[in-house]
Amino acid sequence: MELILLQKVANLGNIGDRVKVKSGYGRNFLLPTGRATVATTKNIAKFEAMRAELEAKAAAELSAAEARAASLKDYRLTLSAKAGAEGKLFGSIGTGDIADALTQAGHPVERAEVRMPDGPIRAVGETVLAVHLHTDVTVDITVIVNAEA
Repeated sequence: MELILLQKVANLGNIGDRVKVKSGYGRNFLLPTGRATVATTKNIAKFEAMRAELEAKAAAELSAAEARAASLKDYRLTLSAKAGAEGKLFGSIGTGDIADALTQAGHPVERAEVRMPDGPIRAVGETVLAVHLHTDVTVDITVIVNAEA
């Protein structure tokens, strides 16, 4: 299936690239989310007319993500949770908890933007996590978990 990308897609291409993808990926992900359109002559002409608008929108999204990243750079988030004597948490701290805490601290972040490659936090201490704000913008934050008294 040949498509024209309307947005930058990680590991696939940039705006305006004509790519060949498997039909399931195109039909089930790229087309319904508005990231691509089928590469027909009519759609190619329509895309060329909209190209400047799409590139301006992408540049605005990138600059907004970079501004958010600048505000989060070197940010240290401190959370308190119930823990046992050995420092293990009763439960865990996941992406939703971190996104909520960052939003309450004045840094609006969606749950899907928080990346935890090692899984949820289950112990007291410091952990470095990635916040993926845009395809090209990722910032690391430090999460400090303290034991509640």
